[in-house]
Amino acid sequence: MYLTQGLHRMLQMNPAALATVFRGRRRSYGELAARVARLASGLQGLGMQVGDRVGMLGLNSDHFLEYMLGTWWGGGVLNPVNIRWSVPEIVYSLDDCDTRILLVDDNFLHMAEGIASMAKVRPVLIHAGDGPAPAGMLSLEQLIHDSAPIDDMARGGNDLASIMYTGGTTGRPKGVMQSHLNLWSSAVGRMAEHNITPNTSVLHVAPMFHTACMARVVTQVIVGQPHVFVPTFDALDVLRTIESEKVFDILLVPTMLQAMIAHPDFGKYDISSLKRLTYGASPIAAPVLERALELMPGIEFQQGYGMTETSPVISISGSENHSAAGIANGRVRSAGRPALCVTVRVVDEAGIEVPRGTVGELIARGPNVMLGYWNRPEETAEALRDGWMHTGDGAYMDEDGYLFIVDRLKDMIVTGGENVYSAEVESAVAGHPAVAACAVIGVPSEQWGEAVHAVVVLKPGLEVSSEEVIAHCRQRIAGYKCPKSVDFVNALPISGAGKVLKRELREPYWKDRKHGVN
Repeated sequence: MYLTQGLHRMLQMNPAALATVFRGRRRSYGELAARVARLASGLQGLGMQVGDRVGMLGLNSDHFLEYMLGTWWGGGVLNPVNIRWSVPEIVYSLDDCDTRILLVDDNFLHMAEGIASMAKVRPVLIHAGDGPAPAGMLSLEQLIHDSAPIDDMARGGNDLASIMYTGGTTGRPKGVMQSHLNLWSSAVGRMAEHNITPNTSVLHVAPMFHTACMARVVTQVIVGQPHVFVPTFDALDVLRTIESEKVFDILLVPTMLQAMIAHPDFGKYDISSLKRLTYGASPIAAPVLERALELMPGIEFQQGYGMTETSPVISISGSENHSAAGIANGRVRSAGRPALCVTVRVVDEAGIEVPRGTVGELIARGPNVMLGYWNRPEETAEALRDGWMHTGDGAYMDEDGYLFIVDRLKDMIVTGGENVYSAEVESAVAGHPAVAACAVIGVPSEQWGEAVHAVVVLKPGLEVSSEEVIAHCRQRIAGYKCPKSVDFVNALPISGAGKVLKRELREPYWKDRKHGVN
């Protein structure tokens, strides 16, 4: 199967159906397909050959979808650029996989020349905006207008579809190679298990360079649903768009969900059209989820767990776990059961499956598992052992096959010989009524090896002491798990995908140490 197949299907079935909505601009599937076929031709005219990489640096938009489908239609491979990266980081990713065409939207024009001049091979720059192209750049609109449509190259199966660079938590970012089959099987497996309703709008809020949103986009293309885009997350913009476009389905990172339900105007907008909300990409604090369920009754909540290397879904926790029964039996805290077509195990350091209820490393196997890391054979061999993707996540499975993710193994804090999982402590800290957000890390301790340390953002106008936060935690979790110290900050460092950058929080504590946290 190939990832442009859904576009052909809609051309046969209903070319007049609404395809994209962005800032008042609306296009049908027939119009989208025509632009994609011409863009593919234009990219080939600029030198793109089968398997060549094409990048895009931009916020969410209909142009981003055209970039994805046009590159695939013309036989190319995506290299979506992380919008939070600096110029040198972007240049590294372009050089690493030899990306020679780069689309840039209006939000990042100030970086374009710096990127082009620093790259080993100066990329062809395409302006993906609505006004005239700046000097030295081609116009996306002109390229589409001037190019004759071509037939779809229809690359699929194990052909490379995208190279998505990981955040680079240790060392240089790695390019995760995802095939057409990887992305397609993950989407179809999810659809088979959780019904997708045709002719209902899906709002793309999470960044499109990220695997979670890309997977959602692929799903909507397969089904032929309308895509509604907002450039980036803004709680008020999201609420307005849900109301005006009668949005049915949305994917949010937990930090986005938290900001949305905490917005003072949350109750002023009609979001009754919203029937499904999926959250994922990072852990969610229990108080945030409980508040969301309280404020948004009648909405089907789902949690997706996975990673870029699994394209991305490993398991899904459905609405049954977000019900009163799911809260009562504790499965609201689970990551659900393995998705269709995905096999998982929880193993010890020797790779032997551990008993149910025992924490180990979660590993996964299936058609969704990546081809490997671009030009990183040793790291590929380390991650993919005997066909199993080693996630690096600590987890346990209960007797009924539900997965509970306790932490990233590298985020586990070993204090006084006891393992402490930061996600559990964060949930306890977040339950304090004055806490808006928090992150828990391990810091050096002469006595304990590592000590539990909380970094807290307070709600506007509220104050609380370190001692009060620690006392609050002692009522909820064991004493050895409670923070030994607390810092208060105005904001946590957040990645473009909405995840807390714990390495930045750890760095001041460990920079002069020979050994970092576990």
